[in-house]
Amino acid sequence: MAKEPRADAHQVKHRRVNVAGVSCFYREAGPAEAPLLLLPHGYPCSSYEFRNFMPALADRWRSLAPDFPGSGYSDTAPGFRHDFDGYAEFLERFVDGLGVERFALYLHDFGSQIGLRLAMRHPDRVVALIIQNGDIYEDQLGPKYEPLQRYFRHPTPEARAALGAAVTESGFQEEFQNDLGPELAELLPPDLWKLHWSLMNTERRAIAIDVIAGLKENLAWFPRYQQFLREQRPPTLILWGAHDGYMPEGAARAYLRDLPEAELHLMDGGHWLLETHLHEVVMRTRAFLERVSFAR
Repeated sequence: MAKEPRADAHQVKHRRVNVAGVSCFYREAGPAEAPLLLLPHGYPCSSYEFRNFMPALADRWRSLAPDFPGSGYSDTAPGFRHDFDGYAEFLERFVDGLGVERFALYLHDFGSQIGLRLAMRHPDRVVALIIQNGDIYEDQLGPKYEPLQRYFRHPTPEARAALGAAVTESGFQEEFQNDLGPELAELLPPDLWKLHWSLMNTERRAIAIDVIAGLKENLAWFPRYQQFLREQRPPTLILWGAHDGYMPEGAARAYLRDLPEAELHLMDGGHWLLETHLHEVVMRTRAFLERVSFAR
């Protein structure tokens, strides 16, 4: 007889753990012994972006979604390296501290580059990738990248100061609504930008501007990410909102250059599919994870 799921099987737990001296907030769902999905978040968000996704998988899979230092409800730690290497090291220490050995990775926004750096450190621990609007192909960057690319070409103090225009409440709203038509835009709760802006302070705003300015260094890593995918060929599901001014449809198809066997699904949405296309993302994720072997 099939075992009945526990009454709280789909509940998300909200916890804290000390990671190398940083008090880290994280969300967890699913049985402790279940196969694990690791969920690094994007910008300007936090683990909040996975709040509806995690319980929808929790009958079969365990999921962990931490807030990076200086984001969400995690502490802002003095001396922490707020760059992609620093975040990847933090993510590694987070999973090690919780005793996690093997996992699938959900790669979204700048969490895609952070997650890939972790995978490059420990390819034997990553059993599969789910890629959702996370760019690693410079020739496919969308038109919304142009202001940032102008800064990369001419990194003057004045141009750097102009980057701060994006780190405002209205800038956050634009990041979340990102080229969506009115019917889809009304599916995005204002909590996304109002919550995350309310957590911003002078120190965090300076960190965010530094991270944005530092994206030029990350572009140099794009060929390394691509080489890793070509060489390792992890099982990969690509779920992509085609209406994304930063990462349009071509950015999704570009992954097939290095992962020709990947499963690709383009959706009539934008950058934040978990807000507008949750059911389809959950359905395709469940079908994919059922085919993934987490055994060593």
